[in-house]
Amino acid sequence: MKHFHVIAFLLFCNLHAQCVYGQQADTAQFPAHFSASWIAPPRVSLQDYGVYHFRRMLHLQRLPKSFVVQVSADNRYQLYVNGHNVTSGPQRSDVAHWHYETLDLRPYLQSGTNVIAATVWNQGRYRAWAQLSLQTGFWMDGALRSDTSWRVLNDTAYTPLTEGAHITGPFEALDAAQYPWNWQQPGYDDQAWPHAILSEKAIPAGNAPAGTRGLLARNIPLPENTPQHFARIRRHTGVNVTDTFLQGGHAFTVPAHTQATLLIDQGTLTTAYPELLISGGKAATITLSYAEALTDDKTHQKGNRNEIDGKSLHGNKDRFVADGGNNRLFRPLYYRTFRYVEMQITTGMAPLLVKDLSSRFTAYPFVRQARFASSDTSLQALWDMSWRTSRLCAYETYMDCPYYEQLQYIGDTRIQALISLYTSGDARLMENAIRQFDQSRLSYGLTQSRYPSGQLQVIPPFSLFWILMLHDHWMLRDDPSFVTARLEGVRAVLDWHATYIDSTGMLGAMPHWNFVDWPAAWPWKGLDSLSGVPPSALTGHSAVLTLQYAYALQQAAILFRAAGDNNEATHCEALATGLNAATYRACWNAGKGLLADDPSQQQYSQHTNVMGVLSGAIPPSQQAALLQRMVQDTQLVQCTIYYRFYLVQAFKKAGLGEAYLDLLQPWRNMAAMGLTTFAERPEPTRSDCHAWSASPAYDLLATVCGISPSAAGFRQVRIAPALGSLQWVEGAMPHPRGLIEVRFEKKGNGLQGRITLPPGLSGVLTWKGQQVSLQPGTQTVHLAAAP
Repeated sequence: MKHFHVIAFLLFCNLHAQCVYGQQADTAQFPAHFSASWIAPPRVSLQDYGVYHFRRMLHLQRLPKSFVVQVSADNRYQLYVNGHNVTSGPQRSDVAHWHYETLDLRPYLQSGTNVIAATVWNQGRYRAWAQLSLQTGFWMDGALRSDTSWRVLNDTAYTPLTEGAHITGPFEALDAAQYPWNWQQPGYDDQAWPHAILSEKAIPAGNAPAGTRGLLARNIPLPENTPQHFARIRRHTGVNVTDTFLQGGHAFTVPAHTQATLLIDQGTLTTAYPELLISGGKAATITLSYAEALTDDKTHQKGNRNEIDGKSLHGNKDRFVADGGNNRLFRPLYYRTFRYVEMQITTGMAPLLVKDLSSRFTAYPFVRQARFASSDTSLQALWDMSWRTSRLCAYETYMDCPYYEQLQYIGDTRIQALISLYTSGDARLMENAIRQFDQSRLSYGLTQSRYPSGQLQVIPPFSLFWILMLHDHWMLRDDPSFVTARLEGVRAVLDWHATYIDSTGMLGAMPHWNFVDWPAAWPWKGLDSLSGVPPSALTGHSAVLTLQYAYALQQAAILFRAAGDNNEATHCEALATGLNAATYRACWNAGKGLLADDPSQQQYSQHTNVMGVLSGAIPPSQQAALLQRMVQDTQLVQCTIYYRFYLVQAFKKAGLGEAYLDLLQPWRNMAAMGLTTFAERPEPTRSDCHAWSASPAYDLLATVCGISPSAAGFRQVRIAPALGSLQWVEGAMPHPRGLIEVRFEKKGNGLQGRITLPPGLSGVLTWKGQQVSLQPGTQTVHLAAAP
């Protein structure tokens, strides 16, 4: 078996994201819980950009039963044992909660000489906004410890590219002739490398002074790493090549003094480490460009994502210069997001043999345990696209989008977390997100809108939606201590909002970015605080902001009462009642039968009325008629993809779940445009993959199949199917005790069903005013429509 030498290359951007922390404290006075110290390269700035290789020789007379180490780095690392790429990390967080991975290296070791190696890189001033940092460093403890016996090389083969502005971190140009090939292998001579220096003590999280790293164990699993092939070559110039090249073992040659271009289609959007294997071609320049979609040369719009005629690829680039060696495997240090990859090759005096181009898919390792099928086969595409969208927007945190930002926003994350629980049953990334938003809270109580992030941003409505996330967890997972431990933060968020209630009984003008949604009426205006907000969010007495607050108060009251704090629960309920009453009194227009966006009653939006239903400000007797009238009124400011999640929840609350399929047209439009994931907003859109648009993966189970918890901790289930135009539907979702499985079929005006509940779970089936008790195990039901 051949051993190909791996080189990693990064991507650069010219958008400089920096975090400011206090001066590093003297940690010598603190007793170390860990045995090893952090180490660093000598004679370099530990805050600037750099790529460093750490090596440690290890001689074993016999193989141990296990060889467990803890490992971390700042900013990031890739770990190798005897040339094998073991893993990457660390799990992304902030400096006070800096994660390490625990690994057993025994499977990679051999008797005799071994080498443990790591590439550590600091993105410096080009750092991704989600990447926090103290300073360059590497740390290992356990069976092998980081100390000055490690050698380290500052690899100057890497040079930043500053083309384009991007929030996800730097891209990279690389001169392969300067790269230390084979450096991860035991036979490499590192005697010319300097020894690492001790940089600071390793301190457990909770004991670390402000401005220093506090270490804690990784609390989520390692990411998936699965090989995959591209689907096809869509066009090529300057070289003859066919799709067989993409299946491996079918190399092609680019002659000397040639320019060649290949446009390669993955078939679906993906997040992956591209791997390009080449030989020869000394001084050849190879550029890989990545894009979610092509853009029309005339209109500059994306159009149908499957079409390529008259379109070009404009995207992020890696560039490197070949050194003429054999079997060079180029692989980035960090994954890329793409559907299309354009490979541009310019050869010099020597021909270049291109042996393979493939990739390794990576994402948080969610496993889909849920399933959905129905008499409308077109829904299967929406189900699969939603799943793919949610997968690509989750790695070490949830993310709004994998291509443009990779930031964990509360607004996106609440929807993502529900999808995670309904489709995979895995709550770990949700719990990690809830903790991180709690850790992001500012001195005056609000959470940051996105975290981890080196760029401060505060969206007060997102702090309220963090409370909704906690309530979701309370209902879907039987872990009350997890929620009650965060009630102090809930109280702080609610109290901050309370200070802005004025004499009208509504919220007055509030600082920060009071984002609601991205309809055309509230467009991007070049400044966060002015964009995606109704006019009243700027001047005060916004109905939607006030009602969002009332809704969060109601959810918080449930949590406080469950925790035994009846006084706080009663206070929240009373405050919510007052806000609802004041908003209805000032904004209800009886002639229109709608809530206006503010007391002037000059603008009306779906958003305000959706939240009026969810908060209960609109009386229950008026809700169904209002919603049916509202979705027909094109004069209202429309909910876009993000806020349509709340639109659906309002329909369900008003007993209109049967209308859900009629609300799916925006998602059907995206599928018809050739997207393979769901976009940030209706066309024209920036991002083709945006977490908040994946909600059908939740609603096809929660609304159409009708599965939802009816007691805290999902100790009971309520199943209220809403088939709409469907003849039949079946689905399954994971519950902590096992799968909940349902199948329903219309029989005339009645309903026939089969329901299987896991051991220990009981509940109720609700359909058209009828209720049937459900017990663990499989049961069949036959319901006739009421006369």
